[in-house]
Amino acid sequence: MQLVSVRVITGDVARLVEFYEQVTGLDARRPAEQFAELVGPSCTLAIGSAETMALFSPGAAVPESNRTAILEFLVDDVDREYERLASLAVAAEIVQKPTTMPWGNRSLLFRDPDGNLVNFFTPLTDEARARLAR
Repeated sequence: MQLVSVRVITGDVARLVEFYEQVTGLDARRPAEQFAELVGPSCTLAIGSAETMALFSPGAAVPESNRTAILEFLVDDVDREYERLASLAVAAEIVQKPTTMPWGNRSLLFRDPDGNLVNFFTPLTDEARARLAR
C-alpha cells in the first residue's frame, strides 16, 4: 500500500489552489472546476469543492472544520521559507515561527485560508534525516 494523495475539501477551490500554488511553488492541474491537484515528488495535494462530496457521501467532509490533521512539507530551509511567506500576495496566518523541535526538525506552522494547519520543516539532525529515508 502507498499513500499517494491527501485531499482537502473547501468551499472555495480557486482561493485554496492559489494559496497552495504560491506557498509550494507547484502549478495545479485542474481537471474540473471543482477539483485540482498539486503533484509533488512524494505525494499529491488534492483540493476538492464541498459539492464533490455529494458524489461520495453527502456531509462526510465539512470545509473549514479540520482541527487535527497537519499538512507537512519538507523544505530545504525553514527560516528562508518563513521570510518568503511574508512576501507572498496570499496571507498565511503564522501559528508558530521557525522553532527547533525536540525530535530534530526545525518547523514553521501556519494556517491556510480555510484554517488547515500547514507545517514546513527541515530535519537538522542525522536522526531526523534518517527518519525520512525510504
